Amino acid sequence: MGRHTELDVGLVVTAHGRHVMVETPDGARVQCHLRGKKSECVVGDRVRWQASGDEGVVEHVEPRRNLLMRQDEWRTKSFAANLDQILVLVAGEPMFSESQLSRALIAAETAGIPVRVLLNKAELPQAEAARERLQPYRDMGVQVLEASLKTRPQESRELLRPLLQESATLVLGPSGTGKSTLVNLMVQDAQAQVGDISQALNSGRHTTTTTRWYWLDPAVRHGALLDSPGFQEFGLRHVSAEELPRLMPDLRAHLPDCRFYNCTHRHEPGCGVRAAVERGEIAASRYRIYGEIREELERTKW
Repeated sequence: MGRHTELDVGLVVTAHGRHVMVETPDGARVQCHLRGKKSECVVGDRVRWQASGDEGVVEHVEPRRNLLMRQDEWRTKSFAANLDQILVLVAGEPMFSESQLSRALIAAETAGIPVRVLLNKAELPQAEAARERLQPYRDMGVQVLEASLKTRPQESRELLRPLLQESATLVLGPSGTGKSTLVNLMVQDAQAQVGDISQALNSGRHTTTTTRWYWLDPAVRHGALLDSPGFQEFGLRHVSAEELPRLMPDLRAHLPDCRFYNCTHRHEPGCGVRAAVERGEIAASRYRIYGEIREELERTKW
């Protein structure tokens, strides 16, 4: 590490393949490429870089506090580092997928990143069904907030500002949930920041598929939102089937009650988890999702 300390330091604000946009401490942005075939940068990385003509070369990635990743059948995809929290947007219209929410929570738990859930469009009648689906998550300690980003913007801003203003927050959620509305509501000059990145990345090329870093206030640069496109299915192949129950807080609470230390919580006698499901202490939907993910992980062992 010592040999890199004299290099300029920067923050990765968007990344696509071998190209990243690095922001300097004074706010300038420089397109850089990565040194070496194996190096990888993600949004939120702190890097050491040096100028090379009009562009730059990233020579070193500083140690990360955390790294959020998902892993599918083909490859591991890391897409944000050094996060303070994740905000998952859900709604009743379109109705959110409990499986997707659970996978995002497990990925965050694996990375050690706190999560809040925001139920948007809280004024719609469909929100009541969404509240019911979210109850097991409230019960296991997930903070669930409610807002109407479009119809009550001022109220929503006042609710969210204290939670976001000093943090780097990754915003996740399916399209149609209100992520763009959230970014435009909370970020000063959001469109201008998009334009800067699009221009720097060659007239909008790739920008719809990359995670982007937005300063809530570009002049102050304390808090930031990271907007990740879509709500990609979180593959969890970097998680082992054995550790899965420990990453689900409602199941984890009942693991000490199992008779066997290597209980799979599916058919063994004396299983504390299944007994808790029967007593209604673990929601049937959560137990079903556990079974689906466990089966997936067992089927795809390395």
